[in-house]
Order: sequence, then C-alpha cells, then structure tokens
Amino acid sequence: MKILLVEDDALHVAYLEEQVARALPEAKSIIVAGDGAEAEDLARQPDVGGVVMDLQMKRRNGIEAARTIWSERPHTRILFWSNYADEAYLRGIARIVPEDCAYGYVLKTVSSERLHLALRSVLVLGQITIDREMHRIQARGSEAGSSLTDSEYAVLLDLALGFPDKEIALRQGVSLRTVQNRLLSLYDKLAVDVDENEELANGVNKRVRAVLRALLTRTLNIESLESAERTRLGR
Repeated sequence: MKILLVEDDALHVAYLEEQVARALPEAKSIIVAGDGAEAEDLARQPDVGGVVMDLQMKRRNGIEAARTIWSERPHTRILFWSNYADEAYLRGIARIVPEDCAYGYVLKTVSSERLHLALRSVLVLGQITIDREMHRIQARGSEAGSSLTDSEYAVLLDLALGFPDKEIALRQGVSLRTVQNRLLSLYDKLAVDVDENEELANGVNKRVRAVLRALLTRTLNIESLESAERTRLGR
C-alpha cells in the first residue's frame, strides 16, 4: 500500500513521514503532495490506498482535493488532520464522503499514540474515526441545543451564497414556508439578536447577521463557502 501525505508545511511533513512509517509498517512507500491540486494528481498513481490530508492549504484546500479523489476513486481511505475543530469542516466532509468509505478526522495536537491509532483505524482497518478531542472542543464552543440540522445548514449555505427565499426553496425542494421556518430556527440557534423595529429603523439585515454569526462561531468557514460556490458553478 502506498500512502499519500498532503501537507504544505515542511515540519509537519517530516513529522507525518516519521509517524506513518512507525504506525504503518505495511506501507510500501510514502509520497508527498504540497497542496490539494498536487494531491489530486498523485492520488491517481497505482496502489495509493490511503491519504493523510491537511485541510487549509494555499492552493486548493483539503475538502476540494478529497472530493476530486473520491469522485475518481470512491474507496480511497482518507484521514484528515487539522489545527481546527470546525463544524464546517466536519459537515463539508460528510457532504462529500462516498457511502461505506472509511475516513477520519484528528487534530494536529493529538499525541503520537492517538495519531497512530487513527492512522491504523482508518487506513488499515477501514473504520470511521473522529478524535474525541474534537467533540470536546466543539461542545465547549457551542451551547446545548444550538447545533444546526442538516436541512438548516443547507439553507444557511444558500443564504451565504446570496439566494433569496424563493430560490432557496427551489434548490432545496421544499416550500417557501419551510424555508422561512428554517430561517427563523437559524436566527435563534445562531443568536441573531435583531428585532423587527431595529431592522426597520436602522436597516440592519438579519440575513447578513446570520452569515456573520455563522462565520464567527465557525459554523461556516472560507473553505466551506468556496466549496459551496464551486458546486453552484458546477466546477
């Protein structure tokens, strides 16, 4: 099995090479891509069975690269590792991962022992592995009951892309009333505190405030918006 490492930081590459060699003695070789675009090319090499993927890179991010790799080779096992425990990243991965495909997500701050476990769980055993530290960080950063449903998150993405309610309804295949109800739920969960009087008197736009709150709470991030925009453009 050939392992592809996708990372644009030289120190992280050296660390990953060492840890993969220790954790996966069955790996025949390790190859390295410096960004997502290069990763898409190298993933087409024969015998690439596993990928360790950074998420934030200057040229083509990890989610976009993973989407291309999975579209061509849906059984490729990918372990994402990142500095960030963003809800947007987890949702972005969940939207593109093929059915029955093994993948994982760990933070770069995990111990070498836990990284070894994640590497073997995903790339050898074919399991889905989300590091527990991510769940702890997310729990500290959000209030109970504030998590968006998948349907609410889809409306939030369309809202961020600038679509009006009627177009969102068409895109989501639901009624206009359903979209409006989901927007009200979004405003509540994202703590968009703008009443009707303030909206009318001061011109405060509740929709823009919702997107701002989503970015501040890292419910959305730049990578998730870039991915949604590329999907809209059919790229």
